[in-house]
Amino acid sequence: MKQDDSVKPELVEAHEGIKVLRGGGKEFRRGWNGIQYQQGISGRNVGSKNLSINVATVPPGAIAYAHIHDGFEVMLYIVNGKVRHDFGPDLKYSVINEGGDFIYIEPGVPHEVFNIGDEPLTAFVARSTADEWDKIINYPSNYRPEDQKSEAELVTAAK
Repeated sequence: MKQDDSVKPELVEAHEGIKVLRGGGKEFRRGWNGIQYQQGISGRNVGSKNLSINVATVPPGAIAYAHIHDGFEVMLYIVNGKVRHDFGPDLKYSVINEGGDFIYIEPGVPHEVFNIGDEPLTAFVARSTADEWDKIINYPSNYRPEDQKSEAELVTAAK
């Protein structure tokens, strides 16, 4: 899923061995798959080799369609809100988390994210790669519009 995440390196202050993004990148966001991300830091703006972090906001009722993290780990801290992850082969497992919970997602685990609360979900997201946007792969979803089968396809599949 390689795409430009429009990182603005000019927002980063460079010091001797330390780089700072003031205000958590609040003034700059990118959208992906139903989620709004504050810029955060990654290889694209601070030159990190193995890490990236940002803050994700998921509106009530939004879905981050099924995907896989190819070759990198993800750790989340749910700041507030309530989220359901459907995961595993055919997304057959489910877990619900809320504010104060930590989540670890192994590389290659298919998962789909649902904000099941009445408020925006906010999560701190850390990844074990500096180029995460290049390593996200779509996984079949029953909710993603382009994955929906037509009535004719469903009838044909049932035969």
